[in-house]
Amino acid sequence: MARIHPSAVVLGDVTIHPEAEIGPFCVIEGCPGPVRIGAGTRLLHRVTVQGPCTIGERNTVYPGVTLGLPPQDLGFSPSEPGPGLVIGSDNVFREGVTIHRGKTQLATKVGNHNYFMVNSHAGHDCVIGDRNIFANGTLLAGHVEVADKVIMGGNATVHQFCRVGRGAFVGGLTGFSLDLPPFFMTTGINIAGSINVVGMRRSGMSRSDIDTVKWVYKVLQRSQLPKLAKIEELRTRAGDPVVDEYIAFVESAKRGIVPGEGTVMRGSAAGGE
Repeated sequence: MARIHPSAVVLGDVTIHPEAEIGPFCVIEGCPGPVRIGAGTRLLHRVTVQGPCTIGERNTVYPGVTLGLPPQDLGFSPSEPGPGLVIGSDNVFREGVTIHRGKTQLATKVGNHNYFMVNSHAGHDCVIGDRNIFANGTLLAGHVEVADKVIMGGNATVHQFCRVGRGAFVGGLTGFSLDLPPFFMTTGINIAGSINVVGMRRSGMSRSDIDTVKWVYKVLQRSQLPKLAKIEELRTRAGDPVVDEYIAFVESAKRGIVPGEGTVMRGSAAGGE
């Protein structure tokens, strides 16, 4: 039987796996939609979960976290369930993290092995992949898409409907209102002034693939070619999986991509590269 502290409040349609743990003063509301909590997941204490919300296995949820509460949208009634929130497995949510449920056709989604540090936030309809790190105060607006192995520095911000490519690095106190391609690094507000070389090395990328990313970066961020000409330049090396990933990313960017030039903020994460 699940370990549920006597002070915890469990209401409505809630299913808790026998190997889960619900700590003191947690509130789990199976309304306006159901809540499902998987094996090995631990809600330490003073955690709030509201349905519809599905939480996978072996997640650790620290005090003050709220999961599945309604979107911060004046046009959305808190009594509406919406599509909810779906969380994978092996995630860590540190103190004060807030993730809201979706309001459109699809649920807000969090994948596996993500680490959300203190007071980070993901808005409604966000889609987050695997093995990402969100430092303290990271803010993801609604409908943001984050791929895999992304690192976001403290107090980084992402505008709604933006995408963050895999392996990207968002420097602390930076943000953007365009799409950030894979392995690019922000060095200021709406400036991708570098690439995440350290992250690529740590991920085990080959030297040739890292060199390919450097070439792509020069084409997209340093050349004076117009956008369509830049894509055509990338197509000269189509068939390379790394290049093909960038072609697909750029072509599907509805907001454009973060440029590589501008005034770089002092003390940015890219300074040591």
